[in-house]
Amino acid sequence: MSKKNILITGGSGLLGRRLTRVLLNKGYSVSHLSRKPGNNPDIKTYVWDINKGLIDEHCIEGIDTIVHLAGTGIADKRWTDARKKELIDSRVRSIGLIYDLLKKKPHQVTTVVSASGIGYYSNRGDELMTEADAPAKDFIAHCCVLWEAAVDEGEKLNLRVVKFRTGVVLDKEGGALPTLAKPIKLYIGSPIGTGKQWVPWIHWADVVNIYMEAIENHGLKGVYNMVAPNPVTNKQLTQAVAKQLHKPLWAPNVPAFMLKLLLGEMSSIVLGSTKVSAQKIQDAGFKFSYTELPAALKEIYG
Repeated sequence: MSKKNILITGGSGLLGRRLTRVLLNKGYSVSHLSRKPGNNPDIKTYVWDINKGLIDEHCIEGIDTIVHLAGTGIADKRWTDARKKELIDSRVRSIGLIYDLLKKKPHQVTTVVSASGIGYYSNRGDELMTEADAPAKDFIAHCCVLWEAAVDEGEKLNLRVVKFRTGVVLDKEGGALPTLAKPIKLYIGSPIGTGKQWVPWIHWADVVNIYMEAIENHGLKGVYNMVAPNPVTNKQLTQAVAKQLHKPLWAPNVPAFMLKLLLGEMSSIVLGSTKVSAQKIQDAGFKFSYTELPAALKEIYG
């Protein structure tokens, strides 16, 4: 079977770069849709402007699979009304632009694999969430519902659609882990709020491998949680990172009211408790490389 041609949105992000590297190493041809031209000779970069509704129409030529990772960073800035609109539009309008193009031009796209977030379930206490559970009612859940609905429009174009509700991706190059590790390295690390809230973590290498599974295994379709099989609490995560970095934890827990003052509505991301099941992706045959947090952290910092 000839190797496929993959188009990635959000390919210049940390996960996009890691996935691109694996695809290229496996002999796939990879192109990116990006806000600005790229400078990697191995990757063809097509330019789009989501706000203006502009997209280079050549981007879908010869493409079999689209991986949709585009989206403004959820935790990068405070959630003003303008920021909320940007968070939704960067995910929803972007895939809409691609689908509009697929309706207009002849193409050979068969598959769309998209990110979503465990924010879909939001703060659910100790309840174990499966893909069949209803979404929460807060902003972040609303954002995920709109995102998934926009991606599902691909089914009307007879595409195989796969969506991954992604947990907290552990990667020392970016995302949540450096933010968590920084105060620990400075000897001021501590759990957040009660520390009892569940954190649905996953090692970045398993994230990349699950995307590869979706690209290569045509039996995969619909929605899957993208989390490691053994969730931990915020306190357990903080302690495990401290242990891996050989740092003591003596600071008191960061009080919830302080985070609400600092972050506003966005504090729900760190104070919320989301316990998420990985059973469905395991039942589909995926084997995790990192099922336990200490081993995942050891590899990341090793």
